[in-house]
Amino acid sequence: MTGTAPWWRSAVIYQVYIRSFADGDGDGMGDIAGIRSRLPYLKALGVDAIWINPWYTSPMADHGYDVADFRDIDPMFGTLADAEALIEEAHEHGIRVIPDLVPNHTSDRHSWFQEALAAGPGSPARERYVFRPGRGPDGAEPPNDWLSVMGGRAWTRLPDGEWYLHLFAPEQPDLNWEHPEVHAEFESILRFWFSRGVDGFRIDVAHGLIKDPALPDLASGPGGSGEGTPLPPGQHPFWDRDAVHEVYRAWRKVADEFPGDRAFVAEAWADTPERLAAYVRPNGLHTAFNFDFLVSAWNAKDLRAVIDDSLAMLGAVGAPATWVLSNHDVMRHVSRYGRETVRRWQTNGGNELGPFDRERGTRRARAAALMMLALPGGAYVYQGEELGLPEVEDLPEALLQDPIWERSGHTERGRDGCRVPLPWSRTGRPYGFSPDGASAEPWLPQPADWSELSVEAQTGDPASVLELYRNALRLRRELPELGDGSLTWLDTPADVLAFGREPGFVCVVNLSAEPYALPDHGSVLLASGPLQDRLLAPDQAVWLAV
Repeated sequence: MTGTAPWWRSAVIYQVYIRSFADGDGDGMGDIAGIRSRLPYLKALGVDAIWINPWYTSPMADHGYDVADFRDIDPMFGTLADAEALIEEAHEHGIRVIPDLVPNHTSDRHSWFQEALAAGPGSPARERYVFRPGRGPDGAEPPNDWLSVMGGRAWTRLPDGEWYLHLFAPEQPDLNWEHPEVHAEFESILRFWFSRGVDGFRIDVAHGLIKDPALPDLASGPGGSGEGTPLPPGQHPFWDRDAVHEVYRAWRKVADEFPGDRAFVAEAWADTPERLAAYVRPNGLHTAFNFDFLVSAWNAKDLRAVIDDSLAMLGAVGAPATWVLSNHDVMRHVSRYGRETVRRWQTNGGNELGPFDRERGTRRARAAALMMLALPGGAYVYQGEELGLPEVEDLPEALLQDPIWERSGHTERGRDGCRVPLPWSRTGRPYGFSPDGASAEPWLPQPADWSELSVEAQTGDPASVLELYRNALRLRRELPELGDGSLTWLDTPADVLAFGREPGFVCVVNLSAEPYALPDHGSVLLASGPLQDRLLAPDQAVWLAV
């Protein structure tokens, strides 16, 4: 990977879910000190940047996505000085830092919302949020039928009779992006952190900021869920509305005020590749997560269609693709691939999907990693996927902490299973997540069989998932063919994918049930599993020099 293109066009970015990465002070909760202590690990892994889930001051109603102060660090994770030290030390290790930013809503403890509560109906302070009177003779019914992503209705009534909108938890009131003060505040927040050296931002719910001012009922789904008859593109009353791009054009100007190719990545769920590409047009955001790739079934036809559509639509606006297999909101892909069925949102354990074949899931996950890291563009690695961690599906109900569990009336277990703290050492729990002698247990319990999945156990083992990732990322840095660019599909049977990257690289992925004879090649660069007699086994991938 060579050239002078901006770093973000080819970057491999490692997602740090801060409370589960590494505990530096022994309280059972990951923190900035823990990240700083593991920077040598991240450098050796070979990633270009880290994306850190929210570290701001927060009551933690949604694990930090309910922000009370965007310009300070929550004491659970450290201090502002700790964050500044992390940024400096990461840069010394050649690693860029990308914090999360949550512009759709604040915490209900944010000073703005507290001011709005005190000021009362009709006050200017309430105009920064979405307050409305209720419906019905006494205003006892919510302003419309919208439902919260977290479960239940998207409106909460105050004692003074008004309702406020929260597309997520009640502790996360939605901001009113029609208000100029909201725009000015977030541009100021961007400058605050850019001036402290951050290299960009991941934008949470980037598709959700703009609401239809009329707040119409969502007749397209039962109870306002929006899951029924699809609405025309751009016509949903709160998802992916065209006016959101005005916000990001202004943000791009702010980023361009600072040196060093500062960059944004959008968490944007869009109905089509064309709608997603709109977020990364020139003068807009730089990149966007490719969720279609994440949720694709393990078959050649679906994967090739997603890859072709993504490259075509993003290439048409001059943007790179960004590939991702797992994150903190979905079932880990080892556990998805270890079943016959894959659902877009699978947060309730795997019972609905049938039995979990861990060996098959790991085998497919290894192959998927090589495929992802060979595709043109950038990639994201969710902490623990480089260890082959599966979803933890048997967490005791009494320990579940995702607000989805409570908001759903204990019908949806939520996302805790993909957020269990990492195993670093072979020793018993907490496997080096906390320092020796720590008195507190990790905030979520780790499985008893994770010793052999730990960093210590896998380091130096050529057959381990960790060493596969390390070798793949090393080759990705060394080979000019990999990173940004294009691909050429090679002729293969229907259940095999093979593509070339110029001047002399080929990736082959066998998604069939039979071994596949490899094409003529010069040498094997890396394989997800053992090769026998030039045959690629089912659910395996290989990188070839040709």
